[in-house]
Amino acid sequence: MNRTLIIGASGQIGKQLTPQMLDAGQKVVALVRDKEKLSDVNSDNLTIFEGDLTKNFEQAFENCNQVVFVAGSGGHTGADKTLLIDLWAACRAADYAKNTGLSHFIMVSSIGADDPSQISGEMQPYLVAKHMADEHLMHSGLQYSIIRPGTLTNDEPTGQFSSQRPSNKDEAKITRTDVAKALQYCVSNPPNKSTIIELFNGEKSIEEIL
Repeated sequence: MNRTLIIGASGQIGKQLTPQMLDAGQKVVALVRDKEKLSDVNSDNLTIFEGDLTKNFEQAFENCNQVVFVAGSGGHTGADKTLLIDLWAACRAADYAKNTGLSHFIMVSSIGADDPSQISGEMQPYLVAKHMADEHLMHSGLQYSIIRPGTLTNDEPTGQFSSQRPSNKDEAKITRTDVAKALQYCVSNPPNKSTIIELFNGEKSIEEIL
């Protein structure tokens, strides 16, 4: 059976993705800094690997064939954590995946990561980090799926998606639960070729989009 490593499994999206995958009968290795954050998730198909993304975490990749990088430094941290997690840890994750022969790498990036020069203000360093991590993955030789969601919300999920960026930036958003659903679909249905896609709430099913 396939075995998927989720990096950032206790984060806001990862905490939703992990039980979704387990409910679907999939084997999951959850990489977290503090295993207590997943103490409410129980399954024979779950292996929790406690590790620090600022240090060596290559051992977590053993016996996995896919990886989802959904870790993030969070909006409350400074530029140092953005560099260490969103850039450095993401790049090392791609290197570890390459070293261990994983077949598919799913990266949760961000809208705007394609061209951070178009964004000014406090979000720009974050988008530069995402851009460079995406570029590193794209040149790694791995098969990849880069998902660039719009502004993340905690609204009720719609189960409906779009890959077309809305002209009104206030509509360029997606719920975290819907992102988790899209990631689960991507794990279960890996593409035949590497893909980069922006993702928003819209009017189509995830099957139509991915």
